[in-house]
Amino acid sequence: MLDTIVKINSAVNGFVWGIPAMVLIIGVGLYLSCRTGFIQFRKFGTVWRNTLGKVFRKTEAGKGAVTPFQAVCTALAATVGTGNIAGVAGAIAIGGPGAVFWMWVSACLGMCTKYSEVTLAVKYRQKNKHGDWVGGPMYFIQNGLGANWKWLAVIFSIFGLFTVFGTGNATQVNTIVTAINSALINFNVMDGANKTFNLVLGIILAIAVMIILLGGIKRIGRVTEKLVPFMALIYIVLGLGVVVINYKSVPAVFASIFTGAFNPSAVTGGVVGGMFVVMQKGVARGIFSNEAGLGTASIAHASAEVDEPVQQGLFGVFEVFADTIVICTLTALVILCSGVGVNYGVMAGAELTISGFTHTYGSWVSIFTAIALCCFAFSTILGWGLYGSRCCEYLFGEKVIKPFMVIYALVAIIGATMDLGFLWDLAETFNGLMSIPNLIAVALLSPVVIKLTKEYFAKKPGAALKK
Repeated sequence: MLDTIVKINSAVNGFVWGIPAMVLIIGVGLYLSCRTGFIQFRKFGTVWRNTLGKVFRKTEAGKGAVTPFQAVCTALAATVGTGNIAGVAGAIAIGGPGAVFWMWVSACLGMCTKYSEVTLAVKYRQKNKHGDWVGGPMYFIQNGLGANWKWLAVIFSIFGLFTVFGTGNATQVNTIVTAINSALINFNVMDGANKTFNLVLGIILAIAVMIILLGGIKRIGRVTEKLVPFMALIYIVLGLGVVVINYKSVPAVFASIFTGAFNPSAVTGGVVGGMFVVMQKGVARGIFSNEAGLGTASIAHASAEVDEPVQQGLFGVFEVFADTIVICTLTALVILCSGVGVNYGVMAGAELTISGFTHTYGSWVSIFTAIALCCFAFSTILGWGLYGSRCCEYLFGEKVIKPFMVIYALVAIIGATMDLGFLWDLAETFNGLMSIPNLIAVALLSPVVIKLTKEYFAKKPGAALKK
């Protein structure tokens, strides 16, 4: 039975992440970038001032909303996860160093895609019966494109429900278990993975997730605004340390990234397939990490206490930059600079990234990498729990939210004992399926994004977009 599912998923994955998907993802990102005058680069100073520049300002959110910083932390909690650690490692192992280049390309275009998604989510959000702001692709499809397009919103929500259990939960729990096992093995506490121990970890995680999610959007926001900066700081400091210690190998690493992007066999000795395979893995894992094109992060941003849609949209640009250009790049450099042997063509996960740290610092660092990885993955579980509850609410109404959250939390127990390779393939497939209705809607609503952007920047002298 499982073999049949694997074969079906492989066939669907090949179609979803084939040439049409690459054209749609990169094409929409390029189209939006051109229409906004490449706002992600031209207005990056404004983005910086309106995101990190406001982090330390104390703000309060009204009933049913969160502060803009809590919203971006909730979204970052979902994006900065195993995609940054295990996802990057898998992309390099299967696609070679060149996959990193295509991650960068998808991120540069994805900044504008996510900016558009967030802007539309805030523009077309609405209040539910409890007074909470709800929004995201299903709402900007229905409220922006009209009732005749509701079928597209339903498709997005259905794919979203399937995606959250794999992308948002099972793969994350699997990474937490791998990280803890690796740390304990390095300290000779365990000889190898223990199924009973992993099951106990899964139960503990399920209980913790259930308690936080049942507390609603405000509790999720309070947890993520503390967890995200902490985990990112630990990881960035450790990652930069690896690069500094191995600084002599940095030029060669960057050369392998650019060479491998267009001539992978020159770097991997012919083990990796052609340029399209490298591009496919780079773009697919990049989107798994930063979610630009999926539309999911806009669900969290729609809850922000903000008046201007564009103002929150700027956080979308920062989010992709922080996730992929900073953290994913650091992961790639940790693996490639540290000198750990990469078995090209073979599936790899968090253990490859962990080995990059331990190879540089020694086994003692595994405890810190384990903490960082656990924070990354746990925060992602919380963010995607919110996404799944919103999709469920849209499809079935508010009465199913709590039952969904209980079921979602219990999936952690399954994720603690499943095979990582199949989980990644399944998550990648549903990510691709989810992106299709979202990107179609964003492209159709692009005139609204352009209008809102022009109006927002016209309020500042000399800042209007060129016609």
